[in-house]
Amino acid sequence: MASGNSFFEDMRTKSEVIDPPQSEDMMDIVETGNDSAQNIAKSHVPVTSSVHDLLECPVCLNAMYPPIHQCSNGHTLCSSCKPRVHNRCPTCRHELGNIRCLALEKVAASLDLPCKYQTYGCIGIYPYYSKLKHESQCIYRPYNCPYAGSECDIVGDIPSLVAHLRDDHKVDMHNGSTFNHRYVKSNPQEVENATWMLTVFSCFGQYFCLHFEAFQLGSRNGGAPVYIAFLRFMGDDNEAKNYGYSLEVGGQGRKMVWQGIPRSIRDSHRKVRDSFDGLIIQRNMALSFSGGDRKELKLRVTGRIWKEQ
Repeated sequence: MASGNSFFEDMRTKSEVIDPPQSEDMMDIVETGNDSAQNIAKSHVPVTSSVHDLLECPVCLNAMYPPIHQCSNGHTLCSSCKPRVHNRCPTCRHELGNIRCLALEKVAASLDLPCKYQTYGCIGIYPYYSKLKHESQCIYRPYNCPYAGSECDIVGDIPSLVAHLRDDHKVDMHNGSTFNHRYVKSNPQEVENATWMLTVFSCFGQYFCLHFEAFQLGSRNGGAPVYIAFLRFMGDDNEAKNYGYSLEVGGQGRKMVWQGIPRSIRDSHRKVRDSFDGLIIQRNMALSFSGGDRKELKLRVTGRIWKEQ
């Protein structure tokens, strides 16, 4: 029985690189296809599929990029998974050395492939080794759910996420570029299970997420709760810069105002919150705005969104 190494040695000639291991169906196409362009095109489908299978790591099932490793029997795996299998081939359990599968790396370098986000609208075709970088920056790549109240692993385009927020998270949806947001908390001393709210606004043909929540600032301030309100844009950062927003909170003759640019939902909720990129209200000031006996928090945050000229 020939070893796995002989397969990659045989792939050095052009005709053998193009032709994958023949199946019965493939043989029928080759033998009866004559020279018609239609049948030639059909015969390339199994070739591409076969090469894709060869480039799939048997451990993580992702596409392999250099360095591609192989064992002495010719079984391959990606460099990321090599330490995960404790230097043992996941297929035959032989010890892995530092053998590179140069033949497969050369095959990969010859491929042009569509972006994996083509179902979201990307029509680009990219060389195999450029495809990964493109996909990390592709404007069509799906967004993570911006809901911050629980761990949610839903991803999708903006229309599907808006429907998801409305139907699954029961988020309040509003039309218009101005808002009046009321926040009430009976015991402002507690921050466990941090109280937060999310509202989605539709204006200028876009969607925006208004976040308002309490969180623990840290021991340097005695662990006092801090309240923050900020806006996120449901789209990419380059589009978010086309909009501005302002937030205002006050009471008892005092007022605080924040003005900024909404952050893209490409930035996580936690990242925006922890960078304090929004209206920050210390607890004592929040209680002062609330009036009364300072035992209940009553804040009204107003604001507006506008499109930059």
